Amino acid sequence: MIAIGSDHGGVALKTALVAYLRERGDEVVDVGTMGDASVDYPDYGRAVAERVARGEAVRGILVCTTGIGMCIVANKFPGVRAALVADDLSARMSREHNDANVLVLGGGIVAPFHARELARIFLETPFAGGRHQRRVDRIAAIEHELGLRRAEGALR
Repeated sequence: MIAIGSDHGGVALKTALVAYLRERGDEVVDVGTMGDASVDYPDYGRAVAERVARGEAVRGILVCTTGIGMCIVANKFPGVRAALVADDLSARMSREHNDANVLVLGGGIVAPFHARELARIFLETPFAGGRHQRRVDRIAAIEHELGLRRAEGALR
């Protein structure tokens, strides 16, 4: 399952992505927002990041005007590796090298057609493992040292 959310600055792009993902046959949970009324992006970033952190969603997608705020929020959650992406190489490398599990896009930066391609690349690119696994493990160790995650990777 893919959890997706946005604030008012990303709702148009999120809506287009939900349609695209469902056309692909992906199971999608849209946590909102549904309109262009001003809302607080941390609420929607949290809703997606919590689902990914708990394992309820395999991946997440977040959209706000620039993507910056959503990326900051999502990366507060243990086990979440959110990547702000605006180009194909970053979409691929975020998965191959960082095992990113949340794609963050700027609704005011990325056009809908390109956003679909970035989502496709992100969702279809496997994690390379190998030397990159060691680095992802180091991130998890930092979370553990900070008391954000148990050693076995479960949330508190």
